[in-house]
Amino acid sequence: MQVRDFDFFLPQELIAQAPLPDRGGARLLCLDGPTGQLADRQIRDLPELLSPDDLLVFNDTRVIPARLKGHKVETGGQVEVLVERITGRQAALAHVRASKAPGPGTRLCLEGVVEATVEGRDGDLFALVFDAPVLDQLERHGHMPLPPYITREDTEEDRQRYQTVFAREPGAVAAPTAGLHFDDALLAAIRARGVETASVTLHVGAGTFQPVRVADTQDHVMHAEWVRVTQDTCDQVTRCRARGGRVVAVGTTSVRCLETAAAGGELIPFEGDTRLFITPGFEYRAVDAMVTNFHLPQSTLLMLVCAFGGQAAVLAAYQHAVRQQYRFFSYGDAMFITAQRGAQRDAV
Repeated sequence: MQVRDFDFFLPQELIAQAPLPDRGGARLLCLDGPTGQLADRQIRDLPELLSPDDLLVFNDTRVIPARLKGHKVETGGQVEVLVERITGRQAALAHVRASKAPGPGTRLCLEGVVEATVEGRDGDLFALVFDAPVLDQLERHGHMPLPPYITREDTEEDRQRYQTVFAREPGAVAAPTAGLHFDDALLAAIRARGVETASVTLHVGAGTFQPVRVADTQDHVMHAEWVRVTQDTCDQVTRCRARGGRVVAVGTTSVRCLETAAAGGELIPFEGDTRLFITPGFEYRAVDAMVTNFHLPQSTLLMLVCAFGGQAAVLAAYQHAVRQQYRFFSYGDAMFITAQRGAQRDAV
């Protein structure tokens, strides 16, 4: 398929630059996959769209304050570091922006207090060794890694709002944004409905914002992200299927976790990197419905959603969202989508 087939026009003013005052105040565009019908709702209506037999699956990753600014010690040249993955107590792989790429042995002074040394390269990433535990340094001195389409500096508010209320496992450098809409009141309403919840972990990488630089989707090499799906979650899915319920993934990251774990035809525990790239024609094995934010034009995440809800139906829904002035991307509004006919085979 051609990447241009997943394009749509988005006015800049619809890109949300800040969270709403109320975490649960987002709108919810509902797309019925089998019919393509649309309904304008609110995220607070989600419990009404769920059955007590359903299972809601959240990504419990925690965003780390992964961005650090500073300079090269030897030359004074400005640098900006975005930690992509913590690889050891004092080691990490990171994106480094500088006028000249730092070579091995280059010392960096970050935020005036953090010291790191470049050990080498790993593809586009730089291997860094810090003078103290990486996670501690980031929590004390780092900035929240807001997406490139948010054109302001991060604030103290972002430390709380660019983080889900159920975040538990530190390691992401971008939020699983569909989860940002859930607050204690909405979670309580879901529990009162009798809906069970489960957790998976996918540490979202900065690659989620990288444009697809090829014309044909089959030429795209998907970035790797670390995933964990436990036996407990697999058991919850099995019980959900047995009672006739639906597996509802909160966010494309939860979708990728479950579908990675079910890639062999049966949902089994999984821990490790995934490069799963979902495009139209993909046979979903684990997910029946999803809650998701609106995604970038020509992005891998939009392709995943089109594979689930139907390409024509999803792009028509995006055109509707633009006309109705929905807010887009990380701090934007949400969708609730059920699978198109043929997107899913028999239950796992």
